[in-house]
Amino acid sequence: MYDPYFSYASESLLYIAVLVVAVIGMIASLKVQSTFKKYSTMPARCGLRANDVARRLLYEGGSSATLSPVSGSLTDHYDPTKNAVGLSESVYNSTSVAALAVAAHEIGHVMQHQDGYTPIKVRNALLPVARIGSTVGPWLVIIGIMMGAFNLASIGAGLYFGILAFQLVTLPVEFNASRRGLKMLTDGGYIAYGSEEQAARKVLRAAAMTYVVAALSTFLTFLRLVMMASRNRRR
Repeated sequence: MYDPYFSYASESLLYIAVLVVAVIGMIASLKVQSTFKKYSTMPARCGLRANDVARRLLYEGGSSATLSPVSGSLTDHYDPTKNAVGLSESVYNSTSVAALAVAAHEIGHVMQHQDGYTPIKVRNALLPVARIGSTVGPWLVIIGIMMGAFNLASIGAGLYFGILAFQLVTLPVEFNASRRGLKMLTDGGYIAYGSEEQAARKVLRAAAMTYVVAALSTFLTFLRLVMMASRNRRR
């Protein structure tokens, strides 16, 4: 039997959870910036700039990926379609442990593609579905509710699940890229074991938490869409 009070209580709890996760997301974002800023003042003993280290890591890994600076702060990325690594202005010419950690993380992504790392293949396969789900999914749920069409609303929620699946697969991809990057830095002697390694690990861990929060936020949004569609059916 449908209990409207239970339904409203569940929705209220869900909205509270969404707000809590949003606050956690802001905290995680600030943590990334503060951690990066803190260890940007710690110069690596090797004395090399992040772009020099990145080029050496690419060479040592047998990769032909290109490397170039990009505008912005912490806008570092790897574009597999162009086989190009972009390092932000705050990273490219820096000799800090934080900059080397970020650069090595992106090279970790390059090595994942080169090695045929399975999770990144799955993520790439899910990308088109995620793009469709992010733009079409919520609208189908809303239109389905307005039309009283439960099946349409369910399809919308199902499409949005593609984003959640994409972000869940992104987690091992990001964690693995960080592990690869840290290992390349320590094995190559670019950062020293001890304080430098710990600093690099903290920078990468802070960045990884933003992906965890993003996945959790998407999960809660998916639950909201499912709940909206289910309530439409009961009506």
